Formats: sequence, C-alpha cells, structure tokens
Amino acid sequence: MKNNEVALLLSNIADLLDIKGDNFFKIRAYRIASQIISDLPEDIKIVVQGKRLEKIDGIGPAISEKITEYINNGKLLYFENLKKEIPLNLLEFLDISGLGPKKVSTLFHKLNIVKIDELKKACKQGKLRNLDGFGELTEHNILRGIALKEKTQGRILLHYATEIGEKLISYLKESKFVENIDVAGSLRRKKETIGDIDILISTQHPKQVMDWAVKYPDIDRIIANGMTKTSILLSNNIQVDIRAVEEKSYGSALQYFTGSKEHNVSMRSLALKKGFKLNEYGLFQKKNEIYITGSNEKEIYRKLNLSFIPPELRENRGEINESINDKLPILIESGDIKGDLHVHSTYSDGHDTIQTMVKTAEKLGYEYIGIADHSQSLHVANGLNYERILQKSEEIKKLNKTYDISIFLGTECDILPNGNLDYDEDTLELFDYIGIGIHTKFKMSEKEATERIVQGMSASNVMFLAHPTCRLFGYRNPIPINMETLFEIAIETKTALEINSSPDRLDLSDIHVQRGKNVGVKFIIGTDAHHVNQLKNIKYGISTARRGWLEKSNVLNTLSNEEIKSLFKN
Repeated sequence: MKNNEVALLLSNIADLLDIKGDNFFKIRAYRIASQIISDLPEDIKIVVQGKRLEKIDGIGPAISEKITEYINNGKLLYFENLKKEIPLNLLEFLDISGLGPKKVSTLFHKLNIVKIDELKKACKQGKLRNLDGFGELTEHNILRGIALKEKTQGRILLHYATEIGEKLISYLKESKFVENIDVAGSLRRKKETIGDIDILISTQHPKQVMDWAVKYPDIDRIIANGMTKTSILLSNNIQVDIRAVEEKSYGSALQYFTGSKEHNVSMRSLALKKGFKLNEYGLFQKKNEIYITGSNEKEIYRKLNLSFIPPELRENRGEINESINDKLPILIESGDIKGDLHVHSTYSDGHDTIQTMVKTAEKLGYEYIGIADHSQSLHVANGLNYERILQKSEEIKKLNKTYDISIFLGTECDILPNGNLDYDEDTLELFDYIGIGIHTKFKMSEKEATERIVQGMSASNVMFLAHPTCRLFGYRNPIPINMETLFEIAIETKTALEINSSPDRLDLSDIHVQRGKNVGVKFIIGTDAHHVNQLKNIKYGISTARRGWLEKSNVLNTLSNEEIKSLFKN
C-alpha cells in the first residue's frame, strides 16, 4: 500500500506552500487530504484504479488529479516544480520548536540557509538575532529545538512501527513454511518510540522462509541473509530483523527477544536460583542441561512459578516480584472502553461532523461519545463562543433522539496563561462535562506551569486534564510540572488525568501513569480525534495505560453509559 507515501507527499506539498506563503485554504486542503489518505483503510492504488477518489469527502478534483498522476507515473510534476522554488530540506526545519513557515522562509531568502548544520552554525554565530521576527532568545530556542530533534532521530513512533510490523507479518504469513509468527522487541512491549522492528518465526524450513522474506516489495537493501536471521532495510530507512527458530524454542525465543534486557537479566537470575538455565533456546536443568520447556512462552513463566507477565510490563519495574506473589494487575483491554470523551468535530477544528463521528463510534461498539471541541480564545482552532455552543447543544439533542448511542456535549476548555478557564461559570454549566488543557504559552518555569494547571483543575466540575504535559514527540518537550503536586490536586479535586492516544503525544507517559496510579489518581483514555479514522487510535492510549499498570477500575471511560451519566450529575 502506498497510502503513507501519498499522505507524506501531500503533507510535503502543504508545508512547501506554507513556506512559500501561498493561500491558506489551499494549504489546508492538502493537509486534510493528507490526513484522509493516511487514515484510509483501503489501498489508495485500488481507489485510484476504481476512479473513486473524488467520492471521498475532503478530496477535491485538483488534489484527486495530482494523486492519480503520482500513482500512475510514480512522480508528480507539480511537486517537482515546487521543489525547485523551495528546497525540500527546509521541511526539516518545521520539526524544530520555534520555527514556523514564515521564519523558515526568512532563513532561506535572507541567509540562504537550507541545512540543519548551517542553521545551528548561524545560531551560534548570532546571525539570526537581527532578522525581523527573530532575536537572541529565538536563537537559543532554535538550538534547543535542534537538540531535541537530534535526540529522537533514528526512532519511529509506535503507530508507524505498528503499521509496518502488521504489513510485514501479513506478507510473511503468505509463506506456507511459517508456523508461528509474532513481533518482538520494544514493538511488542508497545514502547512510545521504536528503533528496529523484530519479527520472530518458527519453521522447519528456515531457508525457504528467509528467501521469501527478502522478496518483500518495500526493501531498499538486504543487510544480511542467513538461515536463522535476516536483516533488511526498508525504503523508509527502518531496519527489520527477522529470526527463525525451531518450534521447540519458539516460546523461549519470543520471551528472550521481546525483552527488555533488564527483565531478561532478572528472569535468568531467578531461573538460576531455582536450579534452571534460561536462554533463547529454552528452559533447561542447570546440572545436566536437560531441556524442560521452550515452545510456549506462558509455560516458561509457569515452570518458574510465576504468573504470566504481559509484554507491556517487562521493564524490570517490580513485575517479577508481583508475579511471584500473584499480585500482577489485570490490565485494561480494548473491550473495557465504553466510550471516547475527547473527540473534535467541525464545530472547532475537526474534519468530520458530529453525526459522522457518532456513526463510527456506534460501529466501534461504544455506549457513548463526548464531543469536546475547543474553547473561544483558541482562534486558530475555531474555538466556540457562547452562541455556537448553544447551536451545538441543539444539534446534539436532536441526534440523541436518533441514535442509541449517547452523545455528550463536552469541551476542551483552554487554561489561560493566568490559570483562569476560557469560559465563565455560567457558560461551563452548559456542558455535560468539562475537559481542560493548555494550548498556548508553553514556555514556563515549573512553578508557573504547575500553578497554572492547579488553578485550572481547582475550578468547579472539571472532569479531566487533557494531554497534561503538552509534549509532541520530536517537536516539543513536556512542559515542566511538579508531578507529585499534580497528582495531589487531581485526587483532591477528583480530576482525572488524560492518557492522550494521539500517536505524536501519548501523554501522559507510562512512567507518569504508573506513578499516578500508585497514589490513587483516576484516568481517562481519549483519542483527541480530529478525523473519524483517528477514533481507532484509542489502542495506543490503551497500550500506554497497560505499560502504566492500569486496570479497568482506574479508567473512567470504562464506566457504562448509566454510570458515566451519574458521574456527570455528581
């Protein structure tokens, strides 16, 4: 599927047009189309061949024509000409905190800077501070942004790695010689970012499996091709290691290659204390190395008198001791989620109508959905004023008469820089529930950030704090917050903390989730969906919740429809 490739092309066009200073609505059209293609469940090539592109809401004739040209010819003349005007390298600059399209355009036209190294050098030499819209502080912030970008380089986000892994496994399963197959490594443990992708296979015919693996269409080059291990580099520069083992060793190899390294060290140490030897080939008697078990991962834990430890918990954070004492949490699962309370619509900056979001939520089996659009001061997100809230409320009332699923009127109300909420108390009473969050002025000290959030959480009837640390992977560091104070206020004010499922956020982190759970904080898992297809991203928030040791009882949107209504009333 070329969906991600086409989505990236459209996104790049939008960014180049933005740097060029082109029409806002034209740029927005490309961004919307990029998101639609990225989330499209069907192969874009099949859609183009069936001449169904223009039937997709959000893709107009002009963009449809360009996508068709790219799919049929492998290139797009419009994009090639655009790159002659604006160097493609400049797109990297947009990933740097403190740089927007206008500033990038200035750097290019005034200083002819087109590479990150040139930008870093110019900042250190003080060449930017006299440009319009820049200054000494801007130089400092750009250098910090470059450092953040370099820190996350070489790693990919969980959702992207998941998509790649699923496609690879689907392809490898086409070989009749594959018996068992799983992803392993940090991807199986659902870490926020992934380095290489590991895939494990059991087979009696490793050569045939490896010969099939190196025929994968998306390979840039073959790094190594052996009987038991093949390493390939995909066209997107991601390395995949494929290992083949005998069936008798599959469970132990899966345990070993899932990791983490620290978890495995503790497991091997425990095995030795119990008179065993554990490695990727199996569990053996220590004295005579007689094979005990190894084909089944759960059996290995059982033989060591441990309850099975889910992959997400294997980070050596106390999971082995809890397993010994049979006190591991019963982790939350996707089926436990009864509704999504952080969803946007066309009333603010969402792509889809409330009705479209409701229909999809109903198909997902949800009992309810909450439409939490942005508040009035966030003009860039088309935030709602009082009159538009009333209009939205009336529409929801009508829709509630049509659908079995409950539709709630929510808000993602901005916490203003002074700590006040963006709506007064009378306006807030219009909503079924209130979510709050920071969307402006991120550069604060820990004291300022903590006080701002605490004041927001202390307002009446606030249900949850959205994306609490405001991080964006590779773009914006978490704002500095005293987390212990945040947890205390969350408990005191009965405010839940959101685990935001948006793939570039996953905020809170699993570490903070576990710390919060340990002191009694409640959570919600929300998608922050701005497009109907983003509702499926709930699985990434669930992964974070599982890595944070959460159970169903720790998450408010596992409550039934009647229970959540009761919560709103109270």
